[in-house]
Amino acid sequence: MARTGPNPARISTDIPARLDRLPWTRWHWLVLIGLGAVWILDGLEVTIVGVVAPRITEPGSGLNLTSADIGIAAGVYVAGACLGALVFGHLTDQFGRKRLFLTTLALYLVATAATAFSTTAWYFYLCRFLTGAGIGGEYAAINSAIDELIPARVRGTVDLVVNGSFWLGTAFGAVIAVPMLDTDLFPPDLGWRILFGLGVLLGVVILLTRRLMPESPRWLFIHGRDQEAERIVRDLEERIRRSTGAELPPPVGTITITQRRHTPLTEVAATLLRRYPTRTVVGLALFIGQAFLYNSIYFTYALVLTTFFAVPASGTPWYLIPIALGNFCGPVLLGRLFDSIGRRAMVSGCYVLSGVLLIGTALLFDRGVLSALTLTACWMTVFFFASAGASSAYLTVSEIFPMETRALAIALFYSIGTALGGIVGPVLFGRLVESEVPGNVAFGYVLGASLMIAAGLVQWTLGVEAARRSLEEIAKPLSAHPD
Repeated sequence: MARTGPNPARISTDIPARLDRLPWTRWHWLVLIGLGAVWILDGLEVTIVGVVAPRITEPGSGLNLTSADIGIAAGVYVAGACLGALVFGHLTDQFGRKRLFLTTLALYLVATAATAFSTTAWYFYLCRFLTGAGIGGEYAAINSAIDELIPARVRGTVDLVVNGSFWLGTAFGAVIAVPMLDTDLFPPDLGWRILFGLGVLLGVVILLTRRLMPESPRWLFIHGRDQEAERIVRDLEERIRRSTGAELPPPVGTITITQRRHTPLTEVAATLLRRYPTRTVVGLALFIGQAFLYNSIYFTYALVLTTFFAVPASGTPWYLIPIALGNFCGPVLLGRLFDSIGRRAMVSGCYVLSGVLLIGTALLFDRGVLSALTLTACWMTVFFFASAGASSAYLTVSEIFPMETRALAIALFYSIGTALGGIVGPVLFGRLVESEVPGNVAFGYVLGASLMIAAGLVQWTLGVEAARRSLEEIAKPLSAHPD
């Protein structure tokens, strides 16, 4: 790294090239586990609310909410996530990735612990809002840090696995929910509270692990802390040399930038709307489609089982476990193809195929030919592809915008897409399920499928091919000087 010209804020650095040419090491595993574990928490959180929904609508639960109230709670959670993403996303670009992913995780822990003590609807809504705010802030900080630390050649694979780990949390949540919701073991007003407490314990462990994570060197050298960035990368390179006994290949290429302390919101807006308008359309389409699909269907699936298939509340977690496994296997098994075949084909293909399969599921549900087991099998197939597509939405937005806007761009697309698809969806589906008319629910499924197919077509038409390319090549930093 070298400073050039009379202005000391102008530097030339090869740090991006050095990070991209590194072999996979234990350090990268630490990044994957330390940052990716938050999605396990998010999956656990969503599943807990989903599986306890039938219980907290029963007399004696301590809350006695209605099915419509559950939909409102889901919408409030998503609203909190949207606001949290926007606020913390902006702060992430300004103050760094590490500081914010510690802060947002702490907020999540406090709000989740408070949820366990809910006795009224308004208090439950408030806790859900604050929990969502913490998780929403995590989205921007974590996805920014992952893509800035992982080598370009495996960035797609790692990003999909990390985002897909959400479903490990859902499976874990479903498993532990079975005994907690068993009224022979725990009273109806206690088991669901313990579930929220277990989420707090897992979060504390992740918080301790998170403290070992470094700040993004890419963020550091742009924000005037180039010496710290150099030290992190140099120490990492030295550890790799000692462990492998071989020299690293020389980095290819440098970038010259003018360091800055922050990026004005007006510049962020100009970047998204004037500099990259088609990329903005792609991001919105991907986020709206996946947000409506997941927040609508998953938040209310337990209610569908109890309403249309007479599945007892304590038995609904068993049906969520195979769905969670299908969702996890999709990103894990298909992730490598996003780096080999490419983003454009894989992202659009996963969105369109999941939409087509969902339409088929809706038709079968409307005709009454499905059982609880066969509907679950349909969801496993739909979500195998939809999960890979949804995970790739975060990857896509993280890659296609400049470094200085990355976290806020993720937050903006998540917030706008989720507000349109994730707040309206759960509330709408809560009403549709409450009607107890299969055709109404099937209509909701078709609506979600249409949004997924439309998003896939937008990606195919306007999407950027980012596979195996450095972040700086895909979108030059706003502070970069012309070649």
